[in-house]
Amino acid sequence: MIRVPTLQSLQARVGEELAVGDWVSVDQAMIDKFAEATGDHQWIHVDRERAAQGPFGTTIAHGFLTLSLLPRLAQSALQVDDVRMGVNYGLNRVRFPAPVPAGSRLRARLKLLAYEAIEGGAQLTMQVTMEREGSDKPACVAEAVSRRYV
Repeated sequence: MIRVPTLQSLQARVGEELAVGDWVSVDQAMIDKFAEATGDHQWIHVDRERAAQGPFGTTIAHGFLTLSLLPRLAQSALQVDDVRMGVNYGLNRVRFPAPVPAGSRLRARLKLLAYEAIEGGAQLTMQVTMEREGSDKPACVAEAVSRRYV
């Protein structure tokens, strides 16, 4: 994790990779809880026996489960000391280039794409690349837009 003293200091870092977060495990219990919460019980996520015969040889995480880990993964990567509150503002683009098999570990790489001053803070656009340990392809690449207030 990196700590940045002020939100405004990020303005000079547009275009830079800012941080790499901690590894987070995505196990079958997490996948099952997500399926229960969302009602998405597609066999590729929850039926271990059938998934073993499927294209990935095991169950895989839902794409939206992977995406939902974005705040957790980003929080482990970057802290801005003078920010009192942050809110999700949206996503510009999301892709899932590779699956996340049960038992995988993910982490986020954060690259600052844009900084826009707003009343009371800044709107940040970050490219978040979620890496899967041992994989050449990212599990998810998203442009996340957030508003941070000082």
